[in-house]
Amino acid sequence: MKVAEAVGRALYTAGVEQVFGVVGSGNFHLTNAMVAAGARFVAARHEGGAATMADAYARVSGTVAAVSVHQGPGLTNAMTGIAEAAKSRTPLVVVAAEVTRPTSNFYVDQEALGSAVGAVPMRVASPEDAVGQACAAVRRALHERRTVLLNLPLDVQAADVPDAALAQAAPSPRRTAVEPSADEVTALAQVLERARRPVFVAGRGARSPGARDALEALAERCGALLATSAVARGLFHDNPWSLDVSGGFASPLAAELIGGADVIVGWGCALNMWTMRHGALIGADTTVVQVDDDPSALGAHRKLHLGVTGDVELTARHVLAAPGGKRQGLRTPDIAEAVVTRVRWRDVPYEDTSTRDRIDPRTLSIALDDILPAERVIGVDSGNFMGHPSMFLSVPDQDGFCFTQAYQSIGLGLATAIGAALARPDRLPVAALGDGGALMGAADLDTVRRLGLPMVVVVYNDDAYGAEVHHFGPDGHPLDTVEFPPTDIAAVARGYGFEAVTVHTRTDLKAVEDWVTGPRSAPLLIDAKVVRDRGAWWLEEAFRGHWGPS
Repeated sequence: MKVAEAVGRALYTAGVEQVFGVVGSGNFHLTNAMVAAGARFVAARHEGGAATMADAYARVSGTVAAVSVHQGPGLTNAMTGIAEAAKSRTPLVVVAAEVTRPTSNFYVDQEALGSAVGAVPMRVASPEDAVGQACAAVRRALHERRTVLLNLPLDVQAADVPDAALAQAAPSPRRTAVEPSADEVTALAQVLERARRPVFVAGRGARSPGARDALEALAERCGALLATSAVARGLFHDNPWSLDVSGGFASPLAAELIGGADVIVGWGCALNMWTMRHGALIGADTTVVQVDDDPSALGAHRKLHLGVTGDVELTARHVLAAPGGKRQGLRTPDIAEAVVTRVRWRDVPYEDTSTRDRIDPRTLSIALDDILPAERVIGVDSGNFMGHPSMFLSVPDQDGFCFTQAYQSIGLGLATAIGAALARPDRLPVAALGDGGALMGAADLDTVRRLGLPMVVVVYNDDAYGAEVHHFGPDGHPLDTVEFPPTDIAAVARGYGFEAVTVHTRTDLKAVEDWVTGPRSAPLLIDAKVVRDRGAWWLEEAFRGHWGPS
């Protein structure tokens, strides 16, 4: 058996059942071997899209996914998606063909490329270690929550694998949950026992039903309110004490209550500048605690009063088992009423600035929230518009929202929604994009149609890179470089086989209602011409991250 076939089969045996990619000569045999072994392959139209589809699939499914790319340009095309996955610590294996001769036109230092964006580079150096390296790559991705770049030199791919080496293929063992120390559990229990206004903020490390249940039980005992980082949105969807998202997306009431906490506990959450508004949501006398199973994450973004190394669910259950009585904390009747009536952004009064030609993005988002089925999975691109679908479109749970924003690259949203849709085929997939990101990723509209996904693609179209318009425009800078003539994105979508509607006013959304109640035999794109009179509420906060201290 050739190395290419053996590696493909070993990756499947080790636990990779879903692979995305663009196939060229260098990864042809490898990809076919994965398919023959039982993996599902999805052909994207661009490697950047393939990497982000795999990233999103892994996040929502909780499994390790793979990306298969050609040597050289196949990998460089995928690098932005790989950078996003690596920054987000997504368990992912990028399988890249490789040339090792510097005289080849395909040659680049692929190991250095992977390292530069935070991926873990590995290489199949010989037929004898091919199967072992493939399995090791999957184990490392899973156990260390890393994006691994597995390089496969072309000459090695064509070599024969010794029969004895084939026996190295084995399923990857499950990741072992990290037990917190007894002293740290006791310290956390004591902090919560003293707390009078506690708030829990759950992040990526808490995105599981078991962790949710444990945190809700502990919060009930100590009277804590519940919030999430953006990537964990939906975790506490049905809980009456949920504040939704903490940070730049937080509603005024959520920000007020989080900012007034005397104890903030980040559960599998980095408590970074986005989630804590550069520290503005942390009071001068607030006790800050962080729980994470990776000790290097503790205190990485801010000073802590207590760091606990441990799995979120195990830590919460150990604290629950410690002595302590139930306390009211912030769970008062007044706060309960305020959360019901004011914590959602759609319940915050606003001046509707819609015109005859353009619709207010808040009005659009609220209407879509009412029209689209509640069982949905939403992928959001980056840009000035992104807060509106992120906060005005509700999601049923932590699997309903996929937010690939660690790198803040526009153009990833459509691929994000595709990967999330394949991980949750029982839900209506919704891609929320700006016009810039939609046009960047337009090639994979073909992938949506080819896969038969009943997707809704919403384009918040202001004919500009709106973030730059609203950041630099008020200072009188010329905006020619970030504004564009109107584009009929609905017509583009029809060319790919979509149904499409152009929305100027609320009444134009009747076509969306008809699609929802119809057979949904083709995906739908909504080209929403949104007002461009002001920047989104979170925009100033976002640009502080670019230009100011964190």
